[in-house]
Amino acid sequence: MLEKIFISGIGTEVGKTIVSAVLTEALQADYWKPLQAGNMEFSDSQTVKSLITNKKSVIHPEKYAMFLAASPHLAAKEEGIKISVKDFEIPETSNKNLIIEGAGGLMAPLNSKETMLDLVKHLQAKVILVSINYLGSINHTLLSAYALQKEGIEVLGIIFNGRKHDPSEKIIKKLTGLPVLGRVERMPDPSKELILEEAKKFTGILHTDGI
Repeated sequence: MLEKIFISGIGTEVGKTIVSAVLTEALQADYWKPLQAGNMEFSDSQTVKSLITNKKSVIHPEKYAMFLAASPHLAAKEEGIKISVKDFEIPETSNKNLIIEGAGGLMAPLNSKETMLDLVKHLQAKVILVSINYLGSINHTLLSAYALQKEGIEVLGIIFNGRKHDPSEKIIKKLTGLPVLGRVERMPDPSKELILEEAKKFTGILHTDGI
């Protein structure tokens, strides 16, 4: 049975793509970014493809790819595209694991009624939440965890990206009740070698036959 793992961040620019690359490498999983908004010159799919070394992973094409770097509903409106959660289908794969990278945070709107959270529910995926330490990140992490738990979505755990901050991470773990799966070190200049090194840290936690 396919293990669908949705990588969601507590906001934008928190390291979802790097974490996705690390987990794709660790699991030799397939990777899928359902929706890309902006940065089409070097998309997140292209980034992940450039950073993994295993030969098993397949990078699946986006359902929607839009040029405007904005909330999905605004980017879609700019290009005359109508996004609906029901139009997304899991790509066919023989792999046991599929890493699905979200766009923005969980409440990023896809249209006037649906959000990224609705997409997670539609895809029936489990979630790994990516958090990064900054002023306000405790609030954003707790809100994201609360939204997922309120909707009955299984959260596999939290991965912290970048520098360590024990007081913040301890209170997040305590108040969410979620396991901390590990940390991905900050990468100012990501490379295949760095991704592979980080991936090794997760092989004891994540298994290629499911989590």
